[in-house]
Amino acid sequence: MDPATLAGILIAFGALYAMITLEGAHVGALLLPAPMVLVFGATLAVGIAGGTLKDFLVAAKSVLPALLGRSTPPQDTIDSVVVLAEKARSEGLLALEEEANTVSDPFLRGALQNIADGTDGEELREMLEDEIESSAQTNRTASKFFAGLGGYAPTVGIIGTVVSLTHVLENLSSPDELGPMIATAFVATLWGLLSANFLWLPLGTRIKRLGELETARMTLLMEGVLAVQAGSQPRLLGERLKAMVPQHAQGKGGKSAKEGKAKGTGDDVAEDPGSQGRAAA
Repeated sequence: MDPATLAGILIAFGALYAMITLEGAHVGALLLPAPMVLVFGATLAVGIAGGTLKDFLVAAKSVLPALLGRSTPPQDTIDSVVVLAEKARSEGLLALEEEANTVSDPFLRGALQNIADGTDGEELREMLEDEIESSAQTNRTASKFFAGLGGYAPTVGIIGTVVSLTHVLENLSSPDELGPMIATAFVATLWGLLSANFLWLPLGTRIKRLGELETARMTLLMEGVLAVQAGSQPRLLGERLKAMVPQHAQGKGGKSAKEGKAKGTGDDVAEDPGSQGRAAA
């Protein structure tokens, strides 16, 4: 689990609470139902209106993974591929069908099954590349949705403030009430800015980043299994895959190739390795 986004959002709201306390104000002055309903309700509504219902559903499903996103060290992915290479080298490619039944990652499972079925290498590459692009498109859709909310929210907040100020101008005959009413009017703008910068934009950026890491992980697996199919030597394959991972993302740890298990991995922490070379036979 990588709690960066969840921790960051909590710290941001904590800093806001600290400021309110230091200023001698009260949190209750900001927790007003009317502006919050307008800002959150209208922002979501116009966000949905700017796309399709399916876009909204995809974005909604991505919230929890974004908050609790997992990061698997690239070395773990490399170790898994090296184990597969050792098995294929010692028992033949048909042995990978047995491994396909044990992995949890559908991407890797499908690749191994196709290798065991004798799919041509070029056809398999095209198939896996299409699957990677499809996954990336899903993540881009979710990221774009929340980025759009981040753009709408401040403007919706201003709309709420204008509506409230109109109500203030209708009550100029009660000067004693003008101060609190004006203060209340600006709460909508505050929530528009808060929701955009504390929630929607961080979520959109996080989903985009996780999408990049997932693309990198899948690319690393693709190059690895294609090299396994081509009969690459396990140790050399491990070195080549490691060279595809930026040094800052390699880190430490990871099981040795003999101790690792060929299983599906979660969101990776590598950058996109696609442009850094391909694992060859």
